[in-house]
Amino acid sequence: MLALSEIAPAFVEMAHRIVWCTVSTVDGSNRPRSRVLHPYWEWDGNRLTGWIATMQTGPKKAHLTHSAFTACNYWAPNHDTCLAECRAEWEQDPATKERVWHLFADAAEPLGYDPGGIGVPGWDGPSSPAFSVLRLDPWRVRVLTGEQLMGGKKAASWRV
Repeated sequence: MLALSEIAPAFVEMAHRIVWCTVSTVDGSNRPRSRVLHPYWEWDGNRLTGWIATMQTGPKKAHLTHSAFTACNYWAPNHDTCLAECRAEWEQDPATKERVWHLFADAAEPLGYDPGGIGVPGWDGPSSPAFSVLRLDPWRVRVLTGEQLMGGKKAASWRV
């Protein structure tokens, strides 16, 4: 098991290169549910935090009320894969919404995009009531390159 400082930079690099991941939650009947989302990850040298620009849709909100835990799994055709299992929390603070909006708007493609240009009705800026931010605080992180997989090596991992 590695220290977070040893794995977080590799995780962020891989996640930002792959961009899209399957995010799983648990519904009220304890069944897994998955959707494809686009997190932005920050590593400040001490803490790894993920941000998802999203909407508080009924199912997503209900699932996270039932269980505040998610799994974010990335996979690329070369079999590079990384995983963050996280505690998720809605962030509605205006300053946080503004900062996260600009994380996506100011990042280079393919990670970055114009959040206002995706066609969500009423989602025209960070102060829009339809715009929400989901913060991800990992408790477990795993990184495995396709090359390591083919060589029979174990994934690098960290957990609280």
